[in-house]
Amino acid sequence: MPEEKKYTIPLAIVAAGILIAGAIYLTNRPNSAPLLGGDSKDTVGVPVVSADDHILGNPDAKIVIVEYSDFECPYCKVFHKTMHQVIDAYGKDGKVAWVYRHFPIEQLHSKAKKEAQASECAAELGGNTAFWAYADRLFEVTPSNDNLDLALLPTIAEEVGLDKAAFESCLASTRHTDTVDKQYADIVSAGGRGTPHNVVMVGGEQASIEGAQTYATMRQVIEALLNNSDTQGIPALR
Repeated sequence: MPEEKKYTIPLAIVAAGILIAGAIYLTNRPNSAPLLGGDSKDTVGVPVVSADDHILGNPDAKIVIVEYSDFECPYCKVFHKTMHQVIDAYGKDGKVAWVYRHFPIEQLHSKAKKEAQASECAAELGGNTAFWAYADRLFEVTPSNDNLDLALLPTIAEEVGLDKAAFESCLASTRHTDTVDKQYADIVSAGGRGTPHNVVMVGGEQASIEGAQTYATMRQVIEALLNNSDTQGIPALR
């Protein structure tokens, strides 16, 4: 991700204006899965984007939205569609990129970790394109809240063009457990308590947005950042 012009400031003022307008309601969290124990805090210090991440859009985009998500979270299912809208609007010209990381909250969704591992198997077998195809299809077919039959995971792999037997072997090996566990630990350590939890990255700065925000809200945040490119830092979106 390029350093480019830094963002400071007035951006906090711009973000405050969005908050006052009622665009972001994070304190009540009506649009995220119930929280883990403890209070949420400002999210800072999650790992920077690397070649190992699942990226949709230009990895050198000015704004990178890192989503920590749970495949069985109904709010994540809704927000997944919202983020596709964001990429359709801002990804094609390289302004915004979307990174997907895992945050399976097993206390709520016992199947989510296995589904996260399944998506990593898809990536192993078919690369970044296969990961996104698998994630899209998984969110499409799951009723959410642990109501997906895990026996369908290999079928989904086959539907997106992967070798079913190779996928089943990968999933049975549980070799992607460490990846999923690390991403979970990263976001919990950084203050994440519910899903979806998003970290906006601009240059070396990070700010968090909790919950399944609407496209209108995401658009306001993005436009605020794009329109303040001569300043430094990014606003605390809370």
